[in-house]
Amino acid sequence: MYPNTQLYINGQWKDALDHTTLDVINPADETTIGTVAKASVADLDLALEAAAQGFDVWKNTPASKRSKIMQKAAQNLRERADAIAKIMTLEQGKPLAQAKAETLGAADTIDWFAGEALRAYGRIVPPRAIDVQSLVVKSPVGVVAAFTPWNFPLNQVVRKLSAALAAGCSIIIKGPEDTPASPAQLIQAFHDAGVPKGVINLVYGVPSEISEYLIPHPTVKKISFTGSTPVGKQLASLAGLHMKKVTMELGGHAPVLIFKDADLDTAAKEIVAAKFRNAGQVCIAPTRFIIAREVYEQFTQNLVDQVKQLKVANGLEEGTDIGPMIHARGFKNIQRLIEDAITKGAKLCFGGKALDGKGFFMQPTILKDVPLEADCMSNEPFGPLILCIPFDHYEEAIQEANRLPYGLAAYAYSESNKTCMALGRDIQAGMLTINYIGLSVPELPFGGVNDSGYGSEGGSEAIEAYLNTHLVTIAGR
Repeated sequence: MYPNTQLYINGQWKDALDHTTLDVINPADETTIGTVAKASVADLDLALEAAAQGFDVWKNTPASKRSKIMQKAAQNLRERADAIAKIMTLEQGKPLAQAKAETLGAADTIDWFAGEALRAYGRIVPPRAIDVQSLVVKSPVGVVAAFTPWNFPLNQVVRKLSAALAAGCSIIIKGPEDTPASPAQLIQAFHDAGVPKGVINLVYGVPSEISEYLIPHPTVKKISFTGSTPVGKQLASLAGLHMKKVTMELGGHAPVLIFKDADLDTAAKEIVAAKFRNAGQVCIAPTRFIIAREVYEQFTQNLVDQVKQLKVANGLEEGTDIGPMIHARGFKNIQRLIEDAITKGAKLCFGGKALDGKGFFMQPTILKDVPLEADCMSNEPFGPLILCIPFDHYEEAIQEANRLPYGLAAYAYSESNKTCMALGRDIQAGMLTINYIGLSVPELPFGGVNDSGYGSEGGSEAIEAYLNTHLVTIAGR
């Protein structure tokens, strides 16, 4: 059921040159379910050579043809969604329905960028002399090195891959070793759609070794990274030393502002679904709930009522809402954060315990009256944990929402148009969604500010990071 994963270099699946592999663990039962090839520097050299040759082909492929190949890949993905979803659940743990939704969403992302390939326009600037023409021309930046995490094995790869291909770039993807097989299925969909050899390359291995080799390499012209803020800062610094274009989608600690005039029932239902998706292992997960004191107790109880209905189980079981966390490291960390918060005065409203038996299963947990001194109020939990605190005045809510150096996503619920307009001005986040969950669709920008990174991986802005802008000004003589 679960395939061993090889490297994909120059249009071929192959073992690492030294035949080294890493084990892949099923987080639901902690068993080894397969292996993934571990790339060495020699393998990376092959990928770099292939990507350089692939770029020469792909940049000269008409945008209309690139678009059609991408559309075929999207169709392949849709046709294989059930099989890919099962692979993803086995290696990542998320419920099967969420894995299938991610697969179908990846196909939508490919289709969006297939359209962007046809819309990478330049422009003509009105001249200052009648016999002069000034053209602004866009060209693909070159070979891309992309680094992707395990929490969304397709979603995180497909954004970078699709934008690069739409622009005419080739790419080397450093995939996630914890969840290697589902990204490999994505690449297979492109392979079967007819992408020329060398245009896409997929490698796995020790993240630091791969990044430290690829980022400074002169063949690579553009870096895209999704992951933690500390690692992102290191990679951005390394890229800066070599003047490489960079997109950074880093960590967050998303605030949720609940005002006294909010539709509390709708807010609780929507926000709980968003919070506990993928066991809370989501960079944009709503986490710090900043709630108007007038409705604090009522809304906290609404959250508890919603969370009580969630089923925690193996992602392959029907009706599962929350699967296991990905590995022991995050599993132990969330327990440590909960214990620390309670020790410092937080009150446990629901959950708080790990499930007995094998697997990294954690109860969905709600804490209220969490002091700012608790580690979880400043460090992203990245797990199934809601933190609730009250506020008395609008300014107090904004101050807490903007207290941390992160600025990825933020959420709010209010029936007041005045409040909603003010939030758009005052919240320091790359993405703010009010009165519904409206993030992470292909046509909208996706990215943060401050310590949450820079650049966008969605919307029409995304492809710009994969293009160079040239001025061509011509005088007729």
